[in-house]
Amino acid sequence: MFQSFEVTSTPQFGRERVSVLRASFDALGIDAFLVPRADEFNGEYVPACAERLSWLTGFTGSAGIALITRTEAIVYVDGRYVTQLAEQVDGAVFTGGDLVNEPPHVWLPAHGKNGLRLGIDPWLHSGAEVRKLEKALSEIGGSLVFLPHNPLDKLWTDRPAEPLGPVVIQNVAQAGILAKDKIATIAADLGKKNLKAVLIADPSSIAWIFNIRGADVPHTPHPLARAIIHADGKAEIFLDKRKTGIEPEAYLAQIASQLAPSLLDEKLTEVARGGGRILIDPDIASYALAEIVRKAGGEVVEGADPAKLPRAVKNSVEINGSAAAHLQDGAAMVEFLYWLSQSKPGTITEIGAAQRLEAARAKMGESMQNPLKDISFDTISGAGEHAAIMHYRVTTATDRHIKPGELFLIDSGAQYTNGTTDITRTVGIGVVTEEHKRFFTLVLKGMIQISTARFPKGTRGCDLDPLARIALWRAGADFAHGTGHGVGSYLSVHEGPQRISRLSTQELLPGMILSNEPGYYRPGHFGIRIENLIYVREAEAIEGGDMPMLGFETLTFCPIDRSIVIPELLTHDELHWFNEYHRQTREALMPLIHDHDVKAWLENATLPLEY
Repeated sequence: MFQSFEVTSTPQFGRERVSVLRASFDALGIDAFLVPRADEFNGEYVPACAERLSWLTGFTGSAGIALITRTEAIVYVDGRYVTQLAEQVDGAVFTGGDLVNEPPHVWLPAHGKNGLRLGIDPWLHSGAEVRKLEKALSEIGGSLVFLPHNPLDKLWTDRPAEPLGPVVIQNVAQAGILAKDKIATIAADLGKKNLKAVLIADPSSIAWIFNIRGADVPHTPHPLARAIIHADGKAEIFLDKRKTGIEPEAYLAQIASQLAPSLLDEKLTEVARGGGRILIDPDIASYALAEIVRKAGGEVVEGADPAKLPRAVKNSVEINGSAAAHLQDGAAMVEFLYWLSQSKPGTITEIGAAQRLEAARAKMGESMQNPLKDISFDTISGAGEHAAIMHYRVTTATDRHIKPGELFLIDSGAQYTNGTTDITRTVGIGVVTEEHKRFFTLVLKGMIQISTARFPKGTRGCDLDPLARIALWRAGADFAHGTGHGVGSYLSVHEGPQRISRLSTQELLPGMILSNEPGYYRPGHFGIRIENLIYVREAEAIEGGDMPMLGFETLTFCPIDRSIVIPELLTHDELHWFNEYHRQTREALMPLIHDHDVKAWLENATLPLEY
């Protein structure tokens, strides 16, 4: 099984650990220290050895940062994790901060003491983050102190070893483009811009460029590695040979020099000498990497990772692979939902449901000869009040039975070599209230509005985000997360730069895969989310229109619980979309299902709704 449900944090030790950290401040020459939920590669998922924020505070969410001063200990999280933070950390030691509206670089000028010396580990912060912190501290006469080592690593005596996950080749049958051609394209662009080289610091870009996949972090199949691509076409990948067997090593030798990670400093210095101009993405690369270039006399040219946008704009092979993966995944979801419908109410637990779904995916993968490689994130399996915790992670300590009369939310995904999936379904258990149904239908309306949107070239994610919220806004409600995130091709389930959110200014381009997942959450009572994956495509010509439009094509096919929809709240067009979606779902998934009873359930679950 791919997911552990054991409690991995130890929040009861928060006070002791914070005290020991503070005791090191004088020797380090600092007054405060930042503890991000990040590793040296700045990824969303980090290996166990980099879970410093969890070790210190007990908070296990995927986004957060702690500011420890001599008198305060603040853990900043976004709206997804407010409830989780309150449950996981010791409130007598830590206070909650707002990661979106008042992150540390905003909090410090308003509340930090004059002359504050803030210590950071320069490997855990990007260049862009460092600039924000330096500006904030300058307003109070403070300074940023780059520490030679992370003080937590000395305190964390049983810290896990660094990962050595095996690397495999992602065949061109799934990748669509040869690695040598990707490298050549990047190198040619460097030459046009008079750049000597680019430092690729994002492991997902490494995986995409070199057509390899890894197993160093949970649920995201990229290897923790970096690379230098030179304008002359030469490439060097800094990847521990203990991760590559004979075949991957021979494959990489055809397109790059595979070097030990410890040689990165030396090679960067060589390229930088004499004023070498090196492209570095300041939003991804550790500040420490840029400093190596500067100290060697090189010029850091800040710019976007050259693989970021090409990786986001999927080619036809990647789109077709994702579509196939979603059909397989949808069939597994149907098997699971059938099982859930046949189970006696009150006998299933949240963990039991998550395990059953994972087993359904594994079984379907075997039957279709496309094995489940991993889940794409820890399954969110929450009933009743737990569903109101947007990123609830069930553990053996919090597990509860799914009871009649409540809503059950399950947000999950899978990794297959041909695609990454992410789907959320909210199901009514037994007879639920009219209030449950009303808010479910309002969320559904928002999801349909995104699914059916037509928009001109140049439209950004922030332009479409309100479409998912209008029905809720009219009811005096909203949800505290983005409407959609980008999704990789057998890579990260959360991929940028594409998003549908208030803050997303990235233009939506054909081939980009995104999630479409509006929700509603009432703390302590219930939560709702409905999620499909979609991709941007050129839309059919609109009769009477005078310009071409883009639109979305749905990748996810799985029934939406029609028993908790109030048809009268849907417009004629929304009801048509809902019924047409279920017709397509039935036709697409029925051939993949062989059990007669499951087929009958799918038939019933996709019957048309009427006013």
